[in-house]
Amino acid sequence: MTENQAIAVKVNGQLKDLSSIYSLNGDEEVEIILPKDPEGLEILRHSVAHIMAHAVKMLFPEVQVTIGPAIEDGFYYDFDRDIPFTEEDLQKIEKKMHEIIKSRQPFIRKELSKEEAIDLFKSLGESYKIEIINEINDDKVSIYEEGDFIDLCRGPHIPHTGIVRAFKLLSVAGAYWRGDERNKMLQRIYGTAFPTKQELDEYLKFLEEVKKRDHRKLGKQLKLFEISDDIGPGLIIWLPNGAIVRKVIEDFWRDEHLKAGYQLLYTPHIAKLDLWRKSGHLDFYKENMFSPMEIDEIFYQLKPMNCPFHIQVYKSELRSYRELPLRFAELGTVYRYERSGVLHGLLRVRGFTQDDAHIFCSEEHLEDEIQKVLDFTVFMLSTFGFSSYEIYISTRPEKYVGNLENWDRATLALEQALKNRGLTYHIDPGEGVFYGPKIDIKIRDVLNRSWQCSTIQVDFNIPERFDITYRGKDGKEHRPIMIHRALMGSLERFMGVLIEHYAGAFPLWLAPVQIEVMSISEKHVEYATKIYNRLIKEDFRVKLNVDNEKIGYKIRQATLNKIPYMVIVGDKEVESRKITVRKRDGENFELLEFEKFIEFLYTDIKDKK
Repeated sequence: MTENQAIAVKVNGQLKDLSSIYSLNGDEEVEIILPKDPEGLEILRHSVAHIMAHAVKMLFPEVQVTIGPAIEDGFYYDFDRDIPFTEEDLQKIEKKMHEIIKSRQPFIRKELSKEEAIDLFKSLGESYKIEIINEINDDKVSIYEEGDFIDLCRGPHIPHTGIVRAFKLLSVAGAYWRGDERNKMLQRIYGTAFPTKQELDEYLKFLEEVKKRDHRKLGKQLKLFEISDDIGPGLIIWLPNGAIVRKVIEDFWRDEHLKAGYQLLYTPHIAKLDLWRKSGHLDFYKENMFSPMEIDEIFYQLKPMNCPFHIQVYKSELRSYRELPLRFAELGTVYRYERSGVLHGLLRVRGFTQDDAHIFCSEEHLEDEIQKVLDFTVFMLSTFGFSSYEIYISTRPEKYVGNLENWDRATLALEQALKNRGLTYHIDPGEGVFYGPKIDIKIRDVLNRSWQCSTIQVDFNIPERFDITYRGKDGKEHRPIMIHRALMGSLERFMGVLIEHYAGAFPLWLAPVQIEVMSISEKHVEYATKIYNRLIKEDFRVKLNVDNEKIGYKIRQATLNKIPYMVIVGDKEVESRKITVRKRDGENFELLEFEKFIEFLYTDIKDKK
């Protein structure tokens, strides 16, 4: 297959099989779909998913097939099989797929009535397909035949199996039928496919790099965090190294917020259930909240958000227009129920700390405050090494509170702020929160992966629910507008992204241990200890290694622990009263004056690079 080989067509805007061109009357608008096109790549991958299902049925006839869509980086297919697929099974399936591909079997589309389709899949013993057919509203359904394999599918597909040139089965995971924990656990096989072998090889190389950077693996190796079954899934224990990194991040965050005119808050982890009823969370967010607890015959709720608490701080005294904008910030820990199947290290957890803030302002301040938050976000992200990002405006969802006029005003304010800053953005229809539209900023890491972290939300509605006001210049009561914002999102998720972005090799200012001082032999211990104490006095995070081990071993261990600098002390260093410095990348600075090293470290930390 070449990148210019047609694999499908778009007729009057609708994707169809390439064979459909033979039934056109000549009046239609036709667009050729190539494998290099986004739609073409999706069709290719969907077709390879069918080939995989065909191979599975040939090897394991007792297995029932369910659904097999294309996804962002490949495809998957879910199978009902009591015994999990093994790595050896995947190799057998791949081999059989190559045989199917070599046979160049055509994909043939047919339309059947629902009754005919049900009878067909009954005869094939495919109960999941029957369940899907019964939920289709149309009188007819389409199936695809590929060799002796038949599948329920809307299509389109590639003309024949021989078009496939580059694919790979990647992994197996459990998946509940339709994502519902009450349903049966299925076996999901993931794979990927590309138009060319070169593209596949590049992607597989990328996956290897992703594995090396997996924050769960590095978190264990570098002793940053732990998740314990004794405590519960999705709940993070910060180990000493991780706690140091988190402290550095939090200190920087608090200092910068104080400089930016924010006031810091601390609020409780629980509140009366009625508070969440008043805020609207019980109506719109209940499925993400833990069950209430009863204390002294009153029901309390673990907080899923910090905003109602910040509202209470606002209401704690009478407010005047002279105080606005009023900015409250908190590193507030919240708790949200996530299904066990989606929990993933630090990236998807049940308890996390948001770098949360709420700004109360008048309408005349709104646009300027949004712009200030945008500037603050860009500054914060760039400090941590993220300079590439995509911006989205998420608009009103189906379930929402408030009136349409306020939603339109809020959305317009977000758009105008982005335009004033010259920032390009996309519209994400219907993805706003129930109380207002939002700006979402998705950062890109060193591997060009996208991560949702920062958000800015404009809210006219919760101030109305809690009836908060301020006294205006005219002496009358007015309703403030509330901006919800998070720059990093959650510290847990942000930390996971940071670990993978830096592959665990944090820049000096973030590294849990910045310098390791190591002696070559016992006679160098005294000088090494003196250097260690001087570095401690200068407020660096330092480890002293005077163990009776070979220096090569000490260097290897420090390198594995990704410590930025190693100070090596031997005869030359003792005699010259200087130091030899080795960077974790292997670069050496021999016989350096201690003061020069300190000066270099201070510059490195100040630049945060």
